[in-house]
Amino acid sequence: MPIGGFVVYTKPQKTKEVLRWLSSRPEVEVYGHDEAGHVIVVLETETSEQMEDLVQIISQRPGVLHCDLAYLHGEDEVKKIEAGEIKPPVRFHRLRPEESS
Repeated sequence: MPIGGFVVYTKPQKTKEVLRWLSSRPEVEVYGHDEAGHVIVVLETETSEQMEDLVQIISQRPGVLHCDLAYLHGEDEVKKIEAGEIKPPVRFHRLRPEESS
């Protein structure tokens, strides 16, 4: 289960609206905010893909300028991957030396 700390940058005049919306989400815990529109949140999801999706949803919310990762903890998920319990999708392709020519 990945847990991530994020700074959500909002338009200062929209911070209260964004705070209400963030606080309504069960996977989001709001830790604080300032007058400049910086909101500190912790996201907790079942998978890293769900966290990525949630960050996209937050980033596209009206009044949000950016959602920036501060820390990420995914030890439980790594153990599940190592044990073969889950298989993360591969989103990149690494060329072998013989393929790059």
